[in-house]
Amino acid sequence: MVFSKGGYASFPTLVAARFLKIPVLIHDSDAVPGLVSRWTGEWTARIAVSFMEAARYFEGKNVAITGNPIRPQVVGGNLPEAIEYFRLEENLPTILILGGSQGSERINEALLSALEKTVKTYQIIHQTGKTNFEDVASRAEVLLEHSEFKTRYHPHGFLGEGELRGAYKAASIVIARAGSGLIFEIAANGAPAILIPLPSAAQNHQRENAYAYARFGACEVIEETNLTPNLLLAEIDKILANPERIRKMKLAAAGFARPDAAQKIAREIIKLGIHE
Repeated sequence: MVFSKGGYASFPTLVAARFLKIPVLIHDSDAVPGLVSRWTGEWTARIAVSFMEAARYFEGKNVAITGNPIRPQVVGGNLPEAIEYFRLEENLPTILILGGSQGSERINEALLSALEKTVKTYQIIHQTGKTNFEDVASRAEVLLEHSEFKTRYHPHGFLGEGELRGAYKAASIVIARAGSGLIFEIAANGAPAILIPLPSAAQNHQRENAYAYARFGACEVIEETNLTPNLLLAEIDKILANPERIRKMKLAAAGFARPDAAQKIAREIIKLGIHE
């Protein structure tokens, strides 16, 4: 059998599988499926989607909402260990900022512009991106030179799986882009979130993902064109000042997560391989 994630490079293989009568299972990660998934969904044996919104593109087909497989290594975490590792203050709200493995210059700039004000109330774990780390860290050092709260800012070029697991555990709120994998990791950790979709993402996938997650009640969305330091801090304040809203967002995240996605897809792959 053939398992496909729907990228353009998979299309010739999927056509060959159809010609040779080899069963195919496709999994599409985004709220709006990619073109290859939609084309091949007409004749594949099974279709798995991460978002409920994606199922409507495959009406009448054998489709299941499985969620998106995530790395189990980034879920769980130990709060005392995270506090010790990141040198956090206990009982102080923690903002985790994830711009993706490459970082996000727009998110970094918004944070730096509000940094001196933000650390008066919160502590921050910030994945800057490896290439941005030196610039962001040096600018932050200058901005916080005279601040009595400068030890509340913790920049990291990149967070490995163990570090990320601890950061999620410590986070009161997560600020992030809106890739499907990242959304499902945030959801699996039950953290309230503010998502800032990457406007250049293919077929506007990140924007659609973000608003699908927001409709579930687990996040707020700030469009990058509207992103300002004051707006970002105001949204953080609005969420973290409301314990009932935090509780509802955590419940919504847990309900959205589908932590068994990988197992469900793997079982279906084995069934197709055996029975076909």
